Amino acid sequence: MKPTENSQGMGTPFPEAEHDIDRRVFRAMALAVAIAVLASLPYGNWRVTSGLLLGGLLSLLNQYWLRTSIAAAFDRTLRGDRPRLTMAQYVLRYLVVGITVFVFYKLDMISLVATVAGLCSFVVALFAEALREIYFAIIHREEIT
Repeated sequence: MKPTENSQGMGTPFPEAEHDIDRRVFRAMALAVAIAVLASLPYGNWRVTSGLLLGGLLSLLNQYWLRTSIAAAFDRTLRGDRPRLTMAQYVLRYLVVGITVFVFYKLDMISLVATVAGLCSFVVALFAEALREIYFAIIHREEIT
């Protein structure tokens, strides 16, 4: 079997598409957080709203941090160097999120359930991206990456 360009380590055939999906997911996460916070303003108490905001901001930070650290590790691998993504860097993200939530919860500034809901903005963004892909695949009979 003849190796394709992508399997020879020459990069992806559409490198700009990788950045597009990252931007779309990040924007969908930010939009989901904004809608949740704005919707909770008239109906929820201030702890619910602040919990949604804190969880959403931590979710955005976590996604950005993960994306940049993984990209840096893969860039080193593509250059032939050993990746320097250690387990400590991976755990550090969750430690920062956990400590931040714990401090705000102990100060009685957030609702824990609302914070977890805000942290789930990534799930909403993935569903939005999946629906977008389904739309293009069914309606336009093409795949857009």
